[in-house]
Amino acid sequence: MHRTNVYLIFNLCCVIIYNVMIYGQDAVKTETLNRQSPIPLYYQLKEILRSWITSGKFDSDGCFPPERKLQERYGISRMTVRRALAELVNEGFLIREQGRGSFVVKTRMQEQLRHLTSFTEDTEQRGLSSEAKVLDFQITVDTEVAEEMGISEDEELIRLQRIRMVEGEPLALQTSFIRHNLCPGLVEQGLLGESLYKTLEAGYGLRLGRARQTFEAKPADEYEAGLLGIDVGQSVLVLERLTYLHNGTPIEYVRSTYRGDRYRFTVELLR
Repeated sequence: MHRTNVYLIFNLCCVIIYNVMIYGQDAVKTETLNRQSPIPLYYQLKEILRSWITSGKFDSDGCFPPERKLQERYGISRMTVRRALAELVNEGFLIREQGRGSFVVKTRMQEQLRHLTSFTEDTEQRGLSSEAKVLDFQITVDTEVAEEMGISEDEELIRLQRIRMVEGEPLALQTSFIRHNLCPGLVEQGLLGESLYKTLEAGYGLRLGRARQTFEAKPADEYEAGLLGIDVGQSVLVLERLTYLHNGTPIEYVRSTYRGDRYRFTVELLR
């Protein structure tokens, strides 16, 4: 069911991109519904309501307009309103409480993908407090990770798995693999200020240079859901990063699973 919702959202995104190209940005930015547009009415309404939330029109945990008010304002059926609200719930913008209505969830953390930074550095730049709960920190061998890094399959790696928390709330599950021969003694010495990158640079004199990242959306499995405090099947964002030193040597492979309702990434494209 959840996998179907992911595919449906992806297909609708394709529709909206196509219509923006054909009809212009006003096709989705206007606060009125265009009944002549091939874009479904519920999707148009969802985009309007989503813009209200992201622009700060409603405070976090603030009560959202009831279905009847939205139905009257836009002259549409209650079924259309309910579908739009359901989509916003699935995307993590709203929560619905029986007998009380819909409420805006907390603002998502947003990361600008411009520079190679750590989770700790990102939160510090925002003036937020972060902490990490270490689940696993040991020397191991992983043939699949070694293949991703382009190194010998029997080379020793340090496996570091942590729950990353911001303001006391779990936001991500992060599993890093670091080449042991480039930072011997890391497991015994621990991290400087809970930051892996700070430890590699200040503790070992390694100069980080660049990274390659990939993203995908998927439903959370039972293990991820339990650690992040979300429902099984809830949407999460998976980031895989391969980090290189300044001289081109691969140093780290990390797989991070972010809560889709609390995190989003922004990429600036230039032409």
